Amino acid sequence: MSETISFDEFLKVDIRIGTVVAAEPFPEARKPAIKLRIDFGPEIGVKKSSAQITRHYTPETLIGRQVAAVVNFPPRQIGPFMSEVLTLGFEDEGGHVVLIGIGYPVPNGARMM
Repeated sequence: MSETISFDEFLKVDIRIGTVVAAEPFPEARKPAIKLRIDFGPEIGVKKSSAQITRHYTPETLIGRQVAAVVNFPPRQIGPFMSEVLTLGFEDEGGHVVLIGIGYPVPNGARMM
């Protein structure tokens, strides 16, 4: 377990829901990854993310899927690609990322409460 943080510190992490509108392989990445374009609604817009999720997902299966992401980290250069948000998931027993899912659709840009 990580060190304890205050609720105010937690609120600084801006986690939003967005819909994947484009996905393609990212062969230039050091580890297998997929480049995503995620629509977070009119307030935030469409943002790019690189995600190491190739074990459980293909680009085709990601289109239209709602995903959770941290939208207020600084952009990060990953090879020739600028990742603007951190797409969230958990490692399975084999160490492969499984995306965080939601049970019902919510508006793009909805903030985690």
